[in-house]
Amino acid sequence: MLLRSLLVGWGVLWMSQVALAEQPPVISPRFDKLVDDEWERSMREAPTWASSLGDRRYNTQWSDLSPEAIAKSQATDRAVLKELQELESQLAPPQLLNYQLFRREYEIRVAAQEFRWHLVPLNQREGIQDAGSLGDDLPFQTVRDYEDWIARMRAFPKSMDQTIELMREGAKSGIIHPRIIMKRLPSQIKKQITDNPETHLFYKPFKRMPDDISPADQVRLSSEARQLVAEAIVPAYRKFAQFFDEVYLPACLPEVGCWQVPKGKELYALRCREFTTTDLTPDQIHEIGLAEVKRIRAEMERIVEEVKFQGTFAEFLEFLRTDPQFYYKNEADLLSAYQLLCKQIDPQLVKLFGKLPRMPYGVEAIPAHIAPDTTTGYYRPPAADGSRAGTYFVNLFKPEVRPKYEMEALSLHEAVPGHHLQIAMSHELGELPNFRRYGGYTAYIEGWALYAESLGDELGLYKDPYSRFGRYTYEMWRAVRLVVDTGMHHKRWTREQSIEFFASNTAKSLLDIENEVDRYIAWPGQALAYKIGELKIQELRRRATEKLGDRFDLRAFHDLILAQGAVPLDVLEKIVNEWIQAQSTR
Repeated sequence: MLLRSLLVGWGVLWMSQVALAEQPPVISPRFDKLVDDEWERSMREAPTWASSLGDRRYNTQWSDLSPEAIAKSQATDRAVLKELQELESQLAPPQLLNYQLFRREYEIRVAAQEFRWHLVPLNQREGIQDAGSLGDDLPFQTVRDYEDWIARMRAFPKSMDQTIELMREGAKSGIIHPRIIMKRLPSQIKKQITDNPETHLFYKPFKRMPDDISPADQVRLSSEARQLVAEAIVPAYRKFAQFFDEVYLPACLPEVGCWQVPKGKELYALRCREFTTTDLTPDQIHEIGLAEVKRIRAEMERIVEEVKFQGTFAEFLEFLRTDPQFYYKNEADLLSAYQLLCKQIDPQLVKLFGKLPRMPYGVEAIPAHIAPDTTTGYYRPPAADGSRAGTYFVNLFKPEVRPKYEMEALSLHEAVPGHHLQIAMSHELGELPNFRRYGGYTAYIEGWALYAESLGDELGLYKDPYSRFGRYTYEMWRAVRLVVDTGMHHKRWTREQSIEFFASNTAKSLLDIENEVDRYIAWPGQALAYKIGELKIQELRRRATEKLGDRFDLRAFHDLILAQGAVPLDVLEKIVNEWIQAQSTR
């Protein structure tokens, strides 16, 4: 999964060939300048994202979360959308796709403003309670890098105050998360309150400083950092802990589902369109999920028969969850197994891809302070400036609940040929504007990663029935998401009802299931993107295979899917249809 939510919108309205013929093919410098100017604004307004990409111009800053800054940003979004509407008639064909994607992004931003979801600035998986982890994304090579980090530390109390005021307004307005997931936060906040500054996340970069920084500078910088942790960072977290316990948590919603917030029904419908890049309704998505659960369940039951298990399907799931043969005994062995698996996958990629990214990736453990509250694995993209490789993070917390039979599917999804291959390739598409190279659409990004799981057979994986069952467990997991996400946010399912449905259809551990369901509670609609995107890519592959027959080239098909970066599903379908037509007439 990716650590940042990506803004998306509604369907693309393609100009007819007649309309295009009537317009002079003049490139609009005004549009290209607008795209460049807005990218620069995004870096200014999201300085931590800029830093993570390798843009060091804003390394001393946090996002300005004041009401005035938010209102100004939203007004600018509305003005940009208005200008885009005026520009439409001035564009030449080479600019049309960029225009349609750019306009789509601003349409969804403006449509979302009325729901004031910015008043929910954190959840159990991300937020200011873990702000110090930003240091893990940044290079610390020079005195300037450390001085910038110290300046950021100095500015942290103001950022905390702004966050508290946002949350206070959210509590008053009823725009707030359910209590069940926010109950996870106090323990996370308390981890930031320490009497020893050198154990704090914000101090971590100072524990091992480069040798080419002089001893005098090392002493000066580390001393200032310790003082700031003690006098600025920890007091800010003490203040936050008191506010959270006394004001925020008591105001959190008693049930789950965004139907409880003001205009919750409309908000969820928008997020369904946003994250799937389709016009599917919550009810339609729910039915697609039920159909997929039924189909995948049949595949899983065939494997139960193959291994000659004597018992019910539920008993087989319990066998997989509890038998020691399926688990490593310690964290070190589990991490080594993940690293070895990825080394086995890497050289097989040339069988399925003509082009591969230059940027490498590494396999690391999820930081221990967040591992209990997060999922089995996730991916962090490389820095745009090449200063940091991609990273596949795996959860080593409680190895006894991390089954071996899921490792292949997870690695295909998060590393290669899933997230790392696709996102690193996108970063290297230098002819595309930055908003396309480094942004994108969740339905495409997560749909591709789920599709990548299905490539395991062609990459020499899934050799034993339990690994194949693990593959179907992961596919079932994403089908269940369609049912559970729409169930809680649209049909008013309870958390317990969602956990029960999840547990009855997958072999995932109860810890994973609870973390997953709580994730869907915190991110309404985001989990819908995976299966909807994967189903579209599978459909396009079948269409190309059937229409091209012996002329179908799987490597060329995959290169085509990746060639434009992350795009909405209707745009992807248009690209593939045109390719099929071109291949048919060659």
